[in-house]
Amino acid sequence: MPRAEGKTFLVTGGNAGIGYFVAEQLAGSGATVVLGSRSDEKAAAAMDSIRGRVPGARVRHLRLDLSDLPSLKSSVDGLDGLDAVVLNAGVLFDEPPRRETAEGNEVMFATNYLGHFALTGLLAPLLSDGGGRVVTTGSFTAKSVELNPDDLQSTRDYEPKRAYSRSKLAQMLFGFELDRRLRAVGSSVASVVTHPGGALDSLTPSRPPVHVRTTGQRLRAMPAGVLLQGKDAGAWTAVRAVLDPEVRGGQMWGPRMFGMRGAPRLEAVRGRLADERLAARVWDAGVELTGVEPGFGTGQARG
Repeated sequence: MPRAEGKTFLVTGGNAGIGYFVAEQLAGSGATVVLGSRSDEKAAAAMDSIRGRVPGARVRHLRLDLSDLPSLKSSVDGLDGLDAVVLNAGVLFDEPPRRETAEGNEVMFATNYLGHFALTGLLAPLLSDGGGRVVTTGSFTAKSVELNPDDLQSTRDYEPKRAYSRSKLAQMLFGFELDRRLRAVGSSVASVVTHPGGALDSLTPSRPPVHVRTTGQRLRAMPAGVLLQGKDAGAWTAVRAVLDPEVRGGQMWGPRMFGMRGAPRLEAVRGRLADERLAARVWDAGVELTGVEPGFGTGQARG
């Protein structure tokens, strides 16, 4: 991948998991990397880890709580230039009950989709001037769920992992719909969708104190490494989508081997991900629930 000195990239959820490794790898390109995170403490630990592995790394923290929609405007005011944003942050609950934000939205849908939708709209003025990229990190699990446009927030049949996959499907549909709207207005901004395949903590190298893998965990995970990978490798698709000059808007990138592990490759967009009517409904719900509409044609968000 090419060097990126002089560029600035924002990674939401850059303090842990795949987002951390996206930030670490982008820092290695020479760019300034902004870690979007709710926690000052976790962001500081992540930045120390990156600086310890990338000499001269340029990293800083942007306090960002995607579940708190009213707070996003003041967070974005802390940015003065941006070349790409990686919409990576996400929450997954293991058990019921269904939880809601102060605005009454289901928490996973609010964080994974609505927060990123509003954030993208608010970042439009920073990305429009010189092109830029919006990279949406989805999930391979999103390909196997249905999304009811009349019940996007799973009020009728809530189950945590299914609700998570639905929120990631909504996020990926947004990425493709954003690209269609960017092309319609002749914008130079590109919207690209990626997914990390099957990325496990137990296959992920240690980055203390951000992530610590024991010898026992590593040994027990070795059989899974035939089909799955660590989160360091899961970050490769997003990093390529940011840095590769050959990547184009509307594309989807995933791991090469069965979409689960390996180097990034271009994937066909089909099935639910290609449903333009559903994507338009998801977009309209984003506008209604956030009060923001990404307006890259005019260089600003509307709403």
